[in-house]
Amino acid sequence: MSGITKMEEGTFLMLFNRSGYVLNFSTNDFDIFTTNSIGEALCEKFGLSKGKSLTAYLNNASDENRFKLISDLFYYYKENMEYEYNENYEDDIYWVSSVSRYDERYARIYKKCKVIMDRLEGVPSVITKTADNLKNKFSSEYMSRQIELMVSMQLTNPTNAIGLSKELIESCCKTILDELNIEWGKNDDVPQLANKTLNALNLLPVNVQETDQGAEAIRAVLGNLRAITTKLAEIRNPFGSGHGKSASFQGLETRHAKLAVGSSITFVDFIWSTYENQKKKVQ
Repeated sequence: MSGITKMEEGTFLMLFNRSGYVLNFSTNDFDIFTTNSIGEALCEKFGLSKGKSLTAYLNNASDENRFKLISDLFYYYKENMEYEYNENYEDDIYWVSSVSRYDERYARIYKKCKVIMDRLEGVPSVITKTADNLKNKFSSEYMSRQIELMVSMQLTNPTNAIGLSKELIESCCKTILDELNIEWGKNDDVPQLANKTLNALNLLPVNVQETDQGAEAIRAVLGNLRAITTKLAEIRNPFGSGHGKSASFQGLETRHAKLAVGSSITFVDFIWSTYENQKKKVQ
């Protein structure tokens, strides 16, 4: 992992530091948070405001501890202050009012910080961009949240990321089948749901006939889509988050989670794009 530069650190501080405050922390809560993160209560240590204590610590901390604290603060913000960077966030506190806590400036800073964090954590940019595009396509808040959690957990919790990669395919297939008024059973597993969805969609390009040269190769590639769902389900059963584990359980590594997540996103992006294209043609 490459170190975070001072310029990048400054971008994160623009997100965290709020005129002496740090995000929505009280002084006591901030000291508890930093103690849990890097083993030191920063306000108690420096005797300064939360913002100045954070800056003072980052100016002298090791690269490892700088990244640890910045990463923990970033994911705290991402998890607990979504109302500020997601314009479509359903705000339970302000639901009876027209007032929104969305802030366009902080939303822009958050996006910059996310790009930096993805690079530092080694998340492939192509997968990240595809995941972001998928979130924008889905009207379901649940599915958008699944995608975000799945991508972020590749490094922090590979076991859960593998489980979510299977669940994303399941949710996408059920959504398409519902939209097409095709019945599916509550006991249908992911390969069965995927088969029903793939059979309902015309996967060959409109300008390619069944007898055309190359059609067989396209069908072979498309056939591998079915294998993705089957094998992800098989991986998820012993290694994913959906089943109880013994005390001696050892999960798969980050690289395996990235493979599962990448496969899931590739599958979902393709079948959802296919569904959208066909829907446009009948309108």
